[in-house]
Amino acid sequence: MIASEILNAKILIVDDQEANVALLNQLLTETGYSCVTSTTNPKEVCALYHENNYDLILLDLQMPGMDGFQVMAALQAENPNEYIPVLVITAQPGHKVRALKVGAKDFISKPFELVEVKTRIRNMLEVQMLYKTLQNHNVRLEETVQERTSDLSRTNIQLTQEVEKRKKAEKSLHKTYVEINRLKNRLKEENIYLRQEVDQKYNFGEIVGQSDPLAVIYAQVQQVAPMNATVLLLGETGTGKGVVARAIYRSSTRKDQPMITVNCTTLPATLVESELFGREKGAFTGSDTRQIGRFELANGGTIFLDEIGEMPLELQSKLLRVIQDGEFERLGSPRTIKTDVRIIAATNRNLKEEIRNGKFREDLYYRLNVFPITLPPLRERKEDIPLLVNHFVAAFNKKIGKKIETVSTNTLNLLQDYHWPGNVRELESIIERAVITSQGSSLQVLDRFEMIHGVADETAGGVKNQEIKPLADLEHDHICQVLQQTGWRIEGKNGAALLLGLNPSTLRARMRKMGITRK
Repeated sequence: MIASEILNAKILIVDDQEANVALLNQLLTETGYSCVTSTTNPKEVCALYHENNYDLILLDLQMPGMDGFQVMAALQAENPNEYIPVLVITAQPGHKVRALKVGAKDFISKPFELVEVKTRIRNMLEVQMLYKTLQNHNVRLEETVQERTSDLSRTNIQLTQEVEKRKKAEKSLHKTYVEINRLKNRLKEENIYLRQEVDQKYNFGEIVGQSDPLAVIYAQVQQVAPMNATVLLLGETGTGKGVVARAIYRSSTRKDQPMITVNCTTLPATLVESELFGREKGAFTGSDTRQIGRFELANGGTIFLDEIGEMPLELQSKLLRVIQDGEFERLGSPRTIKTDVRIIAATNRNLKEEIRNGKFREDLYYRLNVFPITLPPLRERKEDIPLLVNHFVAAFNKKIGKKIETVSTNTLNLLQDYHWPGNVRELESIIERAVITSQGSSLQVLDRFEMIHGVADETAGGVKNQEIKPLADLEHDHICQVLQQTGWRIEGKNGAALLLGLNPSTLRARMRKMGITRK
């Protein structure tokens, strides 16, 4: 405590004896106290205290008219909740105890002992200053508490309002959720209906044929479909790998979940990764929106990776990770996404040869080759051609609105003699053109098959020195001949792809594989 605060304390001396007042005044002044006042009239004490708020009152107990006890009682009556610093002056020992009981804080005995007087006054003032400091702290604390209480009250009001808003939002969300569930159930019902419609069109009978090679395929599909094993479909272009993939899917336990088809040939090389695994906004230049990948869309269902042999080598490791661990990351995101998909892959390439050439990962091949199914080319099951022709004629009759009812034996012989490099897809394309161009109720095939007839006629005529070309060379020459006829136009109404019964992307893939370029 600072000594100057004590020496500047306000002190009031109350005694009816002028000599005592002068003595005490002189003692306090000499000690250094600067704010000392006095009175010989005890009736003035209450008014003086109210006006000056003294830090110490030196009060004599024995005074005529109004003694010290009465003065203390008056002070207590006017200031009931205050700490009143009274130091009584008395010569009677019995008065000391009585004074302390009625409110005095200490006493000074008469006759005065100067050292005792100084010490008791000093101690009394120290206590009073500490009490004042405590009062100030209490006031500031009370102000702080009130301020914080006010802040908390405002915060509580805000929280109450936010809770009300949240309740309203939750109520609105609940209504929205109910509506979403209603729409979801309706969509599910419509989906079931559409699946029934699709099943009527594309049931297991979509695999048309009764030949022995096809019977093996039927058995393999029935065997693997109910399981979650990865299936690898092998075979030439157009042999029906997509048809078999759909048959496996529709007979699987995941038939009520989506089947997502990805043609690895048609996807641009720069976008394959984002198409398969998705991307975040800003993952690369031009990606201004978030995209969900095919594997994420297929979660819980089946994904069909067509032409898997065309997948870039750098993405094969990511595909391997999905197969092994069922997890991947979107482009531009560090978050790992879990997925549960059944994989059906297909290719017309010799993957073992691709492995030797360093174009396909050996470990990925073994992961995909869990249950391989090799589809026979159409030339190895020619007994199925009449069934396929009837199937396609009926389908295109309905689609185009024609009424082709018969197919001549010569037409069937012509079709069965052809080697069908484009397989079932090529046959389908030729039958569709024939249905369109046929006049009357009999199917008329106007496509020319000179190449196969030329080879057959020369062989039948005994031209022994004529070189018999391998089937791959015949296919190469046939594609080149059609490209020359169309002026190397691949797509469109008069393009080579349509004449060959191939998809443009498939034709381009075969051209790359065979090294066919325009000269």
